[in-house]
Amino acid sequence: MRIIRDSVPREDGFRMPAEFEPHEGCIMIFPERSDSWQYGGYAARRAFVQIAEAIARSEKVTVCASEAQYDNARAMLPEHIRVVEMSSNDAWARDYAPTFVRNADGEVRGIDWGFNAWGGLYDGLYFPWDKDNKMARKLCDLLEKDVYCKRDFILEGGSIHVDGEGTCMVTESCLLSRGRNPELTREEIEDNLKSYLNVSTILWLPCGIYHDETNEHVDNICAFVAPGEVVLAWTEDENDPQYAMSRACLEYLQKAVDARGRDIRVHKLPLPKPVTMTEEECLGLDTCWDELTRTPGERLAASYVNFYIANRSIVMPGFGDPADESAREILQVLFPDREVIQINTRDILIGGGNIHCITQQIPR
Repeated sequence: MRIIRDSVPREDGFRMPAEFEPHEGCIMIFPERSDSWQYGGYAARRAFVQIAEAIARSEKVTVCASEAQYDNARAMLPEHIRVVEMSSNDAWARDYAPTFVRNADGEVRGIDWGFNAWGGLYDGLYFPWDKDNKMARKLCDLLEKDVYCKRDFILEGGSIHVDGEGTCMVTESCLLSRGRNPELTREEIEDNLKSYLNVSTILWLPCGIYHDETNEHVDNICAFVAPGEVVLAWTEDENDPQYAMSRACLEYLQKAVDARGRDIRVHKLPLPKPVTMTEEECLGLDTCWDELTRTPGERLAASYVNFYIANRSIVMPGFGDPADESAREILQVLFPDREVIQINTRDILIGGGNIHCITQQIPR
């Protein structure tokens, strides 16, 4: 593995492919952190296994597990899913596994961004995050892919979406938050994204999902489903705080054009009714001085947009809500050549994210 410090992907002819382009595989991390996952992570691990099995129907899956959980992960996962021992602070592969870029010859390289647990000492969610911050480089070494070193720029994979044709979508609430890169201007942040993702247009949505503790990652509110087309999390309930947030994003997208000069076609994806923590779920979480404590009735950032596009399937969340089926049907229409697999992910949502947050695709 070569660590690249003297050039950037754009100069070298590499770009970040869209998630709906072909994959070599997918990376996940086995959960165990007891202040993130209730009752020692038992239920979360079962949900992770279901998701890994669904993705593995059409692409290779690699699951990273700690020394303590390696044997358990190997026993729970089927033999065609690779399990490797690798330490981490938690299980959010989207945010600290590498972002991958590819050139026209099919060579794939990784990007090693800086990670500070969604805000560092300003408003981050835990400390330390040292093991997480080493994962991108370790994974590139494992996968035998060269890696661009960009640890001086804080960026999580869940905070960006690309269409593969020169457009990147982000939220202002996240990328301009004081806990990320406060020394950089908006224009300087754009320059970094353009240089490393090889895009020419940045779409700045104003916000994300209400009560999303990542400072509102874009992957929970809006996602590309094709060049020039997105799904947007939507509610018709004007009394819900999310209504104004989704409306603001819609109004922005209706005025925006992508890198090819196309208007953005927006498909509304309904949100479930507000999902809140129960007292029993709260009792199942260890307390920790450096992490937010969940309380009964606390609203979680539930959204169907947090799905994963695999080679031959869409793996999407379900919440036991009446909107589960209508959301599934919308995605099936948008992805007619892929099987839509819906998995109940409440036990993952309690940890603070969902299916897209715990997966990272490797393009081919």
